[in-house]
Amino acid sequence: MSAQLQIDPALRTFVADELLPGLDLEPEWFWATLAALHERFDGRIARLLARRDELQAQLDAWHAEHAGGDPAAYEAFLTEIGYLVPEASPEVRVDRVDPEIAEIAGPQLVVPATVPRYALNAANARWGSLYDALYGTDALPLEHELAPGYDDVRGAQVIAEADRLLDEFLPLAQGSHADATAYRVENGRLVVAAGTGESGLADPAQFAGHRDAAILLRHHNLHVQLTIDPEHRVGRQHHADVADVVVEAAITTIVDLEDSVATVDGEDKALAYRTWLGLMTGELVATFDKGGRTVERRVHGDREFTAPDGSTLTLPGRSLLLVRNCGHHMFTDAVQIDGRPVGEGVLDALVSVTAALHDLRGRGRYTNSRAGSVYIVKPKQHGPEEVALTVELFAAVEEALGLEPRTLKIGIMDEEKRTSLTLDACVAAAQDRVIFVNTGFLDRTGDEIHSDFLAGPVVRKNDMKSTPWLLGYEDRNVDVALRAGFVGQAQIGKGMFAKPAAMAELLATKGAHPQAGANTAWVPSPTAATLHALHYLRIDVAARQRELAGRDTDRRQLLEVPLLTAELTDDEKRHELETGAQSILGYVVRWVGLGIGCSTVPDLEASA
Repeated sequence: MSAQLQIDPALRTFVADELLPGLDLEPEWFWATLAALHERFDGRIARLLARRDELQAQLDAWHAEHAGGDPAAYEAFLTEIGYLVPEASPEVRVDRVDPEIAEIAGPQLVVPATVPRYALNAANARWGSLYDALYGTDALPLEHELAPGYDDVRGAQVIAEADRLLDEFLPLAQGSHADATAYRVENGRLVVAAGTGESGLADPAQFAGHRDAAILLRHHNLHVQLTIDPEHRVGRQHHADVADVVVEAAITTIVDLEDSVATVDGEDKALAYRTWLGLMTGELVATFDKGGRTVERRVHGDREFTAPDGSTLTLPGRSLLLVRNCGHHMFTDAVQIDGRPVGEGVLDALVSVTAALHDLRGRGRYTNSRAGSVYIVKPKQHGPEEVALTVELFAAVEEALGLEPRTLKIGIMDEEKRTSLTLDACVAAAQDRVIFVNTGFLDRTGDEIHSDFLAGPVVRKNDMKSTPWLLGYEDRNVDVALRAGFVGQAQIGKGMFAKPAAMAELLATKGAHPQAGANTAWVPSPTAATLHALHYLRIDVAARQRELAGRDTDRRQLLEVPLLTAELTDDEKRHELETGAQSILGYVVRWVGLGIGCSTVPDLEASA
């Protein structure tokens, strides 16, 4: 007997009128395929979710008796119940991986799929104005009130800082960029004129090309463009007519269908899917009012330069796009099959990949994956069995759509305790598909507290970042990835800096991520991506990974439960409760009200 489907009208219309046209696929086939995937995976998902509950009940009982226990006893118990599995030795072998993932270290944006304007901003954030990022944020101290329009004093401050950064990353053979009076190209090399004569780059290989009035430089696989325009108001002020310094910034972007959106029905899902589809076809458009005029935004085209040898050098104008699907635990009644809501991750996978067919078949205005892959980030997986389920789901979607095996790649979010402790086995389960592992403080801390809830109260939030388990978690994530062979094949990522207005703090702290051996880290805005790119220009991540190769963080360090050891005062208890409530309300209220989960949470202490 065929399955009985109930499909939200908005979602049904999106699939028939927008997703499938041009792909030689019919709506009847699409929904029948979804029903077949549901039949194949629904029972297995249910069993794995029941296994989560069973293990948590066993954890609760053990902690109720032993509190935190000593790590050796805790490890023996977790092994006995199957929570821990034998350590594995994965060997990653992934083909068709784009250089943005395999070779280039740089920032990664995460953007909600429900806001096309934001998604376009993120896709176009591959290149960002360093001048704008320095001028308009607290990245540089501001000690006077800005004049209306363009402030010459602030402009001079920005130019001086840009000169300093150029001297640091792209030094001249003699002198400073601050002394330059002109930049020009002669016989395939950069010539920099100054009052005392002429110079070139200390490393001539850092000159990558030129076009019209633009000089292209390169360092650590990232490009920096000097835009020359003596008629521009900034160019007129600059000592060598440089109107802007443009930095290659958001190398990759995750278009999010998961926890930065609130998609509760078919209409919401169609809105989110429409954004991903529009990015895959290149036809996504957003119009909005800005300063009393209507602005239209589209994806940017590629950038062409003349290389030093006279050949054409084409660089992507857009961030390489990944898509984050929902986890196995999520279900949506936007589609019901025989009266049961469909697994939201199953629906996400089929729609995401069908939309990506427009890119894979060359039907889009621009190419996303030049390697011919689809990159899907999969969150909230508990251990290697759930990763193996994702791998099987991706293989089934490939087969249904007639794609080559292993076209679909997986990004593993290392944000659940069982995944952290068995990360090597998780990577082994996806070793021919995995293109990143990524840590995240808030999600991982939340699962640590949930897992150990009955052990007792945990340390205060601000103290959590220095606990042995968290330090071990961050280090072991890198160690496992390096041992598995991620270098040259996959990303090692670190989590979000969730303060888009605090760019001075970002510059001061987020360099720790590439220093830790991560070749990407999440940022909340295009401006943050531009400034975070400075860390990758400063730190040679490939060299840092070579230094870290061979380190082996003991996973038992992750078993030290972060229990509070000293009694808190009433004021300290009140502070923890108030700041916790502020975070929840500041986040959730905006999430529910705007449908956007990536929001700035007001700092209660700063506003007090």
